[in-house]
Amino acid sequence: MTDPERVAAISDPAARAEAAGEAIDQHQVLIAELSRVRREALEQMLSGGMTQTQIAARLDMSKGRVSQLLTAGLRPERAFYGTGSLTVAIGAKREANRADPSNVLSAEAFGAFELLSESARRTGLDASYEVVPMPGNVRLNRPNLIVLTNPRLLPFLSQIMEADPHIRYLDDEKGWYLEDLTTKQQYRSPQDNGENADYGYVGRLPRPDGKGTFLYLAGTHAAGTLGAAHYVAENLSQLYKDLKTRRFSTIVRYEYEEGDRLNRRGLSLATPVYRHEGA
Repeated sequence: MTDPERVAAISDPAARAEAAGEAIDQHQVLIAELSRVRREALEQMLSGGMTQTQIAARLDMSKGRVSQLLTAGLRPERAFYGTGSLTVAIGAKREANRADPSNVLSAEAFGAFELLSESARRTGLDASYEVVPMPGNVRLNRPNLIVLTNPRLLPFLSQIMEADPHIRYLDDEKGWYLEDLTTKQQYRSPQDNGENADYGYVGRLPRPDGKGTFLYLAGTHAAGTLGAAHYVAENLSQLYKDLKTRRFSTIVRYEYEEGDRLNRRGLSLATPVYRHEGA
């Protein structure tokens, strides 16, 4: 954090105003996160059997203040996404049969971003997206990051997934598929056989620099990416309660209406939610 006296000593008024603004932004982020931590601690005290009256006595505040703190501020599950504005990096593919092809996002991948963005907004976080053009060189060493689409579009992610002890994306002459390394079960996309369904990976993986993690949501096809986003957005509170920000992974099965992959028909877990031990 910036020392106010150091900021006040800056001679140039424009530089001083700029430094003061940056310091205010830093303090606001810190205050928001500490408020979230306090609310989560209060909720844990309640779930542990304490009454609001007992909590008030323990913290030397009124019962009314305890009640206010339990309903105000940021929801604890916000931490599942991050501590600041989210970046959602989406792998793009090249338009086919054009003299000047551009990088495009599938409707399903962009729908996944919109689901996650709305979910993040409900917890007090903003989200923006960036297009990762082919050959998929996404920058992973940054905080508050979610990455969408599979290693076919983002090849480096297949190497990062080697840190997952339970689930892996693999490919052979039949195409890409997911494998549960624990049970040796393969999950090949039903979409490849004409069914209205796809599989999606959901996991928290380590950054290459070892200084944090990022969320990775990837369908075997675009529909599975959308299904993975549905799962996170709809189960955010429970995921945070069970996992906090520890590393994990699972596979979801997403079913959609015939002819409309954006119109969900069903969503279920295909594997357990695996915790990555020691991570």
